[in-house]
This record gives sequence, structure tokens and C-alpha cells, in this order.
Amino acid sequence: MSRMFTSMADRSVIVTGGSKGIGRGIAQVFAEAGARVLLVGRDGEAAAAAATALSAGGATVDYVLADVSRPEDCARMAATAEERHGGIDVLCANAGIFPDVRLADMTEADVDLVLGTNVKGCMFSVQACLPALARSGHGRVVITSSITGPITGYPGWSHYGASKAAQLGFMRTAAIELARQRITVNAVMPGNILTEALQDMGQAYLDATAASVPLGHIGAVADIGYAALFLATEEAGYITGQTLVVDGGQTLPESPEALAAAQA
Repeated sequence: MSRMFTSMADRSVIVTGGSKGIGRGIAQVFAEAGARVLLVGRDGEAAAAAATALSAGGATVDYVLADVSRPEDCARMAATAEERHGGIDVLCANAGIFPDVRLADMTEADVDLVLGTNVKGCMFSVQACLPALARSGHGRVVITSSITGPITGYPGWSHYGASKAAQLGFMRTAAIELARQRITVNAVMPGNILTEALQDMGQAYLDATAASVPLGHIGAVADIGYAALFLATEEAGYITGQTLVVDGGQTLPESPEALAAAQA
């Protein structure tokens, strides 16, 4: 039986925001595929715990503390990956925050905080990794965007939605600029995924969300990890500047009645 995809063994992968939630799910998928993974986060205790847990089966998983909204931290992140893992083959620009605040109450500081991490952090992370990604000969950038902003909206997340749409605008031009260096730039757009943050929203929210998904359940962090893994493969090398929605069909029904009709 022939293999389906080129092995990711020993590829060097950075996952920003990798100590919990979707980032940790992405990191676990790459670690299980044999990649050398560097987790990037701001919480030292969470990052150390995640690295220890993910490396328990023999995988190579390290961590570095960095704030991706700061260019100097991103430069140190990239240097750490090169020093410890010999280069950078894949950057999963996943770090993101989503504090809840309504537009009428939003301050400049609220906007700066979200755009700083979600937009500037994405751009600075890619920028810092460019030389190493180019040297790899098969550089891959996978951005974690969202359905919120590019496709849907949710009260309290107008700044978050704006940041996730901005990531896609960045992605399309970055993909053109980096193509000649054989670096692809793509984005995964998760729907509702079962993370610690989603669980904190309560069981009633979880039940209502699951009921709104045609597949009937909330996604797992590994679902995003497998999408990112695909976009990082050699076989996805002719895909760039594209988005992959991973939402169980959540954005498909035009109304709750459409979903009810399908289940009748």
C-alpha cells in the first residue's frame, strides 16, 4: 500500500498560542506526526505543562515564552526554533485573544489589545520566521483565523471579528510576496471548537451550539490540527492564499428552520 502523504518526521514546527486550546491541539497533531514542535506562549506554567504532556510519548516538544505582539519577542522565538530544532519548516500563527466587549463600551485600549495580538502578532510572527522558512525549501505558514468576522458575527466580538478578517487580507498578499521563496500561506477558519474557553461559556451555550451544527456536535481541537497538518504537507504545496473552513457545516444553513427541515 503506497503512502498518502510525505512524512512530517523531524520537520521543525512553531505553534504560537500553543499551550492551550486550539494551539495545543495543533501542537499535539504535529508532535504525533513526528515533527519537532516549539510552543510559544505568555504563561510559563501552562507552556511548561503542555510541553511536558505532549512530549511524554517521546515527541520533541519545547516551549519559549514570548508576546507575539512584540517584534523583538517574535525574533527571539524564531531564533530559539533555529537553535533548538535546526530551522523552521512550518509556522502555525495561532495566537489569539477574544475578550468580550460591546461596541458602545469599547475603548481604544480594548481595540489595541485585540489587534495587537491577533493581527500584529500574526504579521510579526511570519516576518520573524521568513529567513528560516525560505531556507527550508518548503516553508509553510498556517494562520488560525475564524468563521467569526470573515463569515459570521457575534455580539461583543466586533474587534475580534475585525482582527480575524484582517488576517485573511494579510494572508492573500503575503502569499503572493512569498511564493517565489516556495513558502505557502493559508488559513484555517474554525467554527465552535471545544476548548477551555468555550467550556467556560456554560452547558446551555454548548448545547445550543451543538444543535446549530449540521454534523450535530462541537468540533475538537484535533480537527483544526489535522487541517493545519494537511496544509503543511508537501502534497499541499500548490495551495496558497486559501482558506479552509472547519465548522461541521455550521455556516451552511440559512436559518434554524433550514436545519430543522433537514432533520425532519
